[in-house]
Amino acid sequence: MPVFTHAACFGHDTGPGHVEVPARLGAVVTALRDHLPDIEWLEAPRATRGQLLRVHDPLLLHAILESASDATVRLDPDTVLSPGSPEAALRAAGAVVAAVDLVMGGVAEAAFCAVRPPGHHATAAHAMGFCLFNNVAVGAAHALERHGLARVAVVDFDVHHGNGTQAIFAAEDRVLYASAHEMPLFPESGDPRERSAGLHVHNAALRAGTGSHRFREAWRERLLPAIDAFEPQLVMVSAGFDGHRADPVAHIELEADDFAWLTAELAAIAERHAGGRIVSVLEGGYDLGALAECSIAHVRALAAGAPG
Repeated sequence: MPVFTHAACFGHDTGPGHVEVPARLGAVVTALRDHLPDIEWLEAPRATRGQLLRVHDPLLLHAILESASDATVRLDPDTVLSPGSPEAALRAAGAVVAAVDLVMGGVAEAAFCAVRPPGHHATAAHAMGFCLFNNVAVGAAHALERHGLARVAVVDFDVHHGNGTQAIFAAEDRVLYASAHEMPLFPESGDPRERSAGLHVHNAALRAGTGSHRFREAWRERLLPAIDAFEPQLVMVSAGFDGHRADPVAHIELEADDFAWLTAELAAIAERHAGGRIVSVLEGGYDLGALAECSIAHVRALAAGAPG
């Protein structure tokens, strides 16, 4: 099972008091090394300017890559640009591109990207919500353009709605976006009534206090059938584990088994329609113990593939 990461991702310094810290990635990497010894660790390359420009405006690239200085600045109240951030952002996005190439080349069926900063809130023009570049969107656009795919599903189980991913692909009928997330909660988007030009947007709102039963019900009855009907040629996952009951940023009551269950269901869809091809990228998760436990459950389920 290949996992992409890079030491530069530890260099994105969000400063004191921030929840999106380098220790998050350390918890994930240590947990996977300790519990899944068969992982093949691969170094994430840098994303190229051309790969980033498929989904981002040149002004955002300039702001992240060319306006960097020795100072740490806040792009908004939650989003930080430090001297080490440009390299971290390039490696995080590049990991997803490389993972797509790996599975599309038949080297592996599944791959995980253990990277930071996260990405799913970044829009075409703006970094926001801890996110600089939209890593999963960069990878999905690469799958469409480099590999000529006609149907890519981006599945987001982070507790926050991936507003950036949805917006980037709003007019793209080759991409399905599916998300279950707490509402109301940042970024105050993802209403189930939201639609895109291609009608391939499927959102499920979870109330505070939602536990395993309601979470699985939302996926089983609404979102998984929509993904299955789309018949994706590649499944991509925004894997946020901040819906765990121990997480400090939200109010959903999930356990690691819930993420393992959903991962297995997505692997089954990938097996039916995509030759098993599935690429996952780390998003949120801010309790280090829960993040480690959920990462193990998720990557173990990715490596196992479709049940049965």
